[in-house]
Amino acid sequence: MTATATSVGEPDRTEPQTSPASRAAERLTRLAPAAAAALSGVLLYVSFPPRTLWWLAVPAFAVLGWVLRGRGWKAGLGLGYLFGLGFLLPLLVWTGVEVGPGPWLALAAIEALFVAAAGVGVAAVSRLPGAPVWAAATWVAGEAARARVPFEGFPWGKVAFGQADGVFLPLAAVGGTPVLGFAVVLCGFGLHESVRLAVRARRGGGVRRGAAAVALLGVAVPVVGAVAAGPLVSDAAEEGTATVAVVQGNVPRAGLGFNAQRRAVLDYHARETERLAAEVKEGRAERPDFVLWPENSSDIDPFANADARAVIDRAVDAIGVPISVGGVVDRDGRLLNEQILWDPDKGPVDIYDKRQIQPFGEYLPLRSLIGAINDTWTTMVARDFSRGSEPGVFTMAGTEVGLVTCYEAAFDWAVRSEVTDGAQMISVPSNNATFDRSEMTYQQLAMSRVRAVEHSRTVTVPVTSGVSAIIMPDGRITQKTGMFVADSLVQEVPLRSTETPATRLGVVPEIALVLVAAGGIGWAVGAGVRGRRAR
Repeated sequence: MTATATSVGEPDRTEPQTSPASRAAERLTRLAPAAAAALSGVLLYVSFPPRTLWWLAVPAFAVLGWVLRGRGWKAGLGLGYLFGLGFLLPLLVWTGVEVGPGPWLALAAIEALFVAAAGVGVAAVSRLPGAPVWAAATWVAGEAARARVPFEGFPWGKVAFGQADGVFLPLAAVGGTPVLGFAVVLCGFGLHESVRLAVRARRGGGVRRGAAAVALLGVAVPVVGAVAAGPLVSDAAEEGTATVAVVQGNVPRAGLGFNAQRRAVLDYHARETERLAAEVKEGRAERPDFVLWPENSSDIDPFANADARAVIDRAVDAIGVPISVGGVVDRDGRLLNEQILWDPDKGPVDIYDKRQIQPFGEYLPLRSLIGAINDTWTTMVARDFSRGSEPGVFTMAGTEVGLVTCYEAAFDWAVRSEVTDGAQMISVPSNNATFDRSEMTYQQLAMSRVRAVEHSRTVTVPVTSGVSAIIMPDGRITQKTGMFVADSLVQEVPLRSTETPATRLGVVPEIALVLVAAGGIGWAVGAGVRGRRAR
């Protein structure tokens, strides 16, 4: 008899061997949730303008729902952060066009923390009955926080702003960007839950009818709600019409250096206005009731510089109607980003000072600390702008025009305040020359389209270097310019006075959704504590 290595009765200590292929497969399995989180964030980015792939937001959140379901808070934090980076890094790349990758990477990394926090909340509520509803509300709560802190917030990248071409857009008129964003995210999480339950049923697992119904309703209700909200969207004139001219003068060169030729920028806008005036005189263009210039169209203070004032006077005299001029003004020791109503007979008669100014662009938070680290920022933002305090509604040839200057279009309150103050239409004067030919201008244009539907107002977007546009109250762009060309748009537009539910409700829908999120997270945490005690 041949002896064996293992005696009778002694356990076999030989360990099973795993092949390199199986070990690689195991590693890939462990990495799959992280990769899926990051790639679904990229998918959400791809749904944003200038692309019209708005519907990709739904599968993006479906994948996120799959990744986060049943996770602990640490995994929720990490996976949520990866989703945030996948989304925000490509979305905000324009912030580094002229100043290098440092500020872009820092901004995306900080803003992704809010998405990470939302990931913790979504993971916590993922096992609750009606999980898609709690999860979608949690996402909106994260956006609400991001729109307010730090440095008064940065709402860029709200899910709603990617839906200007989508079927959900009418919901903006119901409850603004929070309700529109909630509907899109709910549809995505509802899709995940529906697929998960369908797979479970196919494998012979039990599925409660109530859970299946909630999952299906999560997909159906946002779509049905958007269809039902359709009658709120209209471009019919309620207060007559006005013929408006939007002037894009262009700039000598793109990037931060455009400011070095401030007089040229002013001259370009005056020249384009005079060219339009000549076309009107020759009968080749309709005579406008008033003209809208962009932000920074006169970075030379026309109140302190006679030559700048003379250029504006000449342009106003040529066209013969009021012009809203975007100027940088030094008044009483305060530097102001200002819109100035310039009358052909009386000169400057009204002003609007920008209220939501841009951190690190128009003022420098933590100036002494940042200067000690890198003096480039303190050189670029040598002096802080001051904030305005009042809404800006100009009476231009009998039309009430609400002013929302550039960055302000991202903030719900800044747009709503002009409408509640009596605006019959809205103008969003902007300056995108700093960001060259990046996607920034298209992202901002989409915001204005959402605002048009949200408040049922015509929105004009005069920009120094493009894309300038005229947007109907139903969100349609009827005219637009190219980038880095001198051009003007003239059109008769409807004036409206009806306040949508979103206008009347203001911040109420957002508060309600934040409370829903808090209730769901509280329920989930309480259930977890009780479960641990029971063990």
